[in-house]
Amino acid sequence: EDIWLLYNIIRVGDDVTASTYRKVTIGNSANVEKIRLTLCISVESIDYDGVGQEIRLRGRNRTETEHVKLGAYHTLEIAPSRSLTVRKHEPWDKISLEKLAEALDPAASADLGVVMITEGYAIVCLVGTNCTIIKARVETSLPKKKGAAAMTGYEKSIATFYNRVYSAVAQHVDWDKVKCLVIAGPGFAKESLLSYINEESVKRQQEAGSKALMLNRSKIVVASASTAYKHSIKEVLSSPEVAPRIKDTKAVQEARAMEAFLTMLGSEPARAMYGPGHVNAAHELGAIDTLLISDSLFRTSDPRIRLKYEKLVDDVRTGGGTAFVLSSGHGSGVQLEQLSGLAAILRFPLPELEEMEFDGGY
Repeated sequence: EDIWLLYNIIRVGDDVTASTYRKVTIGNSANVEKIRLTLCISVESIDYDGVGQEIRLRGRNRTETEHVKLGAYHTLEIAPSRSLTVRKHEPWDKISLEKLAEALDPAASADLGVVMITEGYAIVCLVGTNCTIIKARVETSLPKKKGAAAMTGYEKSIATFYNRVYSAVAQHVDWDKVKCLVIAGPGFAKESLLSYINEESVKRQQEAGSKALMLNRSKIVVASASTAYKHSIKEVLSSPEVAPRIKDTKAVQEARAMEAFLTMLGSEPARAMYGPGHVNAAHELGAIDTLLISDSLFRTSDPRIRLKYEKLVDDVRTGGGTAFVLSSGHGSGVQLEQLSGLAAILRFPLPELEEMEFDGGY
C-alpha cells in the first residue's frame, strides 16, 4: 500500500532523500566496499516493482559527499519500512494530498483477503485502499479421475494442493488488519477449501498461523466468481456475500462505480461517455453526475495536464456530482484504463455528443 502510494505521488523532478548503499573505492587501494549513505537525488525516472514491493528512483545526486560526486547518477531503492523525504518544486496537487490523507486513516485502509481458487490453481491476494497484491500463487498438476489407482493419485494431489493454499493463507493473512477473507472462484473448490480450513485449523491450533485461522473462521465467506484469476476480484467486491462486510472501503466503492458505468453504457449509451474529448464536452454542458478518472493520469510530469484533471475533479464535486479517482492497482481501475482512463455517467442523455468524434488530447 505505502509503496503504491509513493509511486503515485512522486514525480519526475522531485527531490527525494533516503538512506542507500553505494560501492566505493577505499583510499588508494583497489578494494571496493559497499557503504551506507544518505543521498538526495533529483528524480529522472521511476520504476514500480509490484512483486518485490519496491520502487526504484533514478536521478542525479544533489548531496555533498566524499563518496558520490554532485550530479552523479544514483538509484534509490525504496521498500516498506524505509524512511524517505519528498520535496517538490511546485505545490502539491490536491489528488496527492487526498491519497496521503487516506493512507493516514486506518478505517479507510481496511484490508480484504481474497483466495481465488479452482482445482489445481489458486492465488492469495490482499486488497487494500489503493492496490491488489498477489501474495502467493499455488499451482498443482492433478491427475485425471479414471480408475481406482488414478483416483487415489488425484486425492493425494488435491490434498497437497489444499495444504499449500492453507499454508499460504496462514502465512500472509494478518487478522489484525483483515476485516474479511473471501474464498471465491468457479465450481466447488472454494467450498472444499473452506471445509479443509475449518478442519485443519482445529487440528493444527498449536501453530501460530493456524490458531489465528481457527479464531477468525467467522470472518471467512465464500463467493462465486467466473474465474480464479486476479481480474475476477472485481466480481468478488460487488458480490452480496462480501459487500455488506466491506461496504465502506474505497475498493468496493470504485468497483460499484465502474459497474454502474458499464451498465449504463450497455443500457443507455447516450448517458455514458468515455475518453477525454467526450467527457470534457459533457462537463462543459454541466452534464456529469459521476466522474471516473484513473490515478495513472495524474502521474504525468506535466503540471499543466495534472491541473486540468484536478480542476475537472473539483468542478464535478462543486457542481454536486461525485468524482472517483480509481486506482489502477485494482481491477476496476484496469478496466477504466482500457477506456482511456476517463469516463462519466451523465445526468441526462446527450445523443448528439455520443455521435461526435474528438482527437485524443484533453
